[in-house]
Amino acid sequence: MKSIFFAFFSLFLLFSCKKQDSTSTKDWEIISKNVQFKSENQVFHLKSGKFTNRINSKNLPFQRVILLNASLVGYFTELGLENKIIGISSPEYIYSEKIHHLLNTGKIQNIGNEQKYDVEKIIALKPDAIFTNYISSFDNTYELLRKNGIELIFLDEYLEQEPLAKSKYLLVFGQIFQENKKALAAFNEIQKNYDSLKILASSAPEKPLVLANEMYGNQWFLPGGKSNLARFISDGGAQYINAENSDANAVPLSFEEVFAKGKNAEYWVNVGNHQTKKELLQINPNYAKLPVYNNGKLYTVTGREKVSANDYFESGVVRADLVLKDYIKIFHPELLPGYNLTYLKELK
Repeated sequence: MKSIFFAFFSLFLLFSCKKQDSTSTKDWEIISKNVQFKSENQVFHLKSGKFTNRINSKNLPFQRVILLNASLVGYFTELGLENKIIGISSPEYIYSEKIHHLLNTGKIQNIGNEQKYDVEKIIALKPDAIFTNYISSFDNTYELLRKNGIELIFLDEYLEQEPLAKSKYLLVFGQIFQENKKALAAFNEIQKNYDSLKILASSAPEKPLVLANEMYGNQWFLPGGKSNLARFISDGGAQYINAENSDANAVPLSFEEVFAKGKNAEYWVNVGNHQTKKELLQINPNYAKLPVYNNGKLYTVTGREKVSANDYFESGVVRADLVLKDYIKIFHPELLPGYNLTYLKELK
């Protein structure tokens, strides 16, 4: 019976990979409900949110680009495209050592931050394109950049609630930088790993209850039941305390409401970037009332952190398989006996 199951699973993966490899010039390649693209009549069409880019194929691949968000850096490092970057904002939030080396040698320029971009410097650098999350308050800046002939590409990967949808943005960058085969191979490998890990987690006999996030002020912003984190917890073979909720966004709740939901939780994950459990009590002494605080296990996302930079929000955006592997190791350590956590870290 087991051999039949694995034979079926292998065929499923083979079909999935072939399906990903069949991008047509006539049909849109669907990344998610937010993003799709196609190449037609020597024009690359990219729909992202409410924006559509139509880029003449002769202008691809881009050679000089600027990134305004650290969360987009992971796609460039995964595909080895760091040398295409000529400018970056808020470099203190970048984890990649190669990016910092290019910054230190002047091959990448610091162009400011969200409080104040150096627009004159951006224009002087003459980038082929700027990649960024869309922020409506910057519309005037965007318009000025467009008037100077700069292509603006908005990719709001943070809106994706399916972990593999974020990874699939690799295909967009593969098209834009004409690294299609590399991007497809990288995504298919991540997808294959993720699906295999999900099946492994489903074999666990028990599903522990999990609490997530922490309080800000007098509210606990608990991820919705349809959120990215909720999906990771479920695929990792655990039960999320807010799983029945139908929201993708975080839900503001009082401590009492979260206490009632999570009083039987065995794990507490994504507990900010604290160094010790004691630090939590300085933020809110009520945490000491939580059974999971006293008797469970707590994990932060600081496994790969350097000063202000955190790789969970950089390469972790792309490597959904490694993030899932961390959660499985936490909830079911016996399933991955030789694995050490990558992005998460136990708080003691």
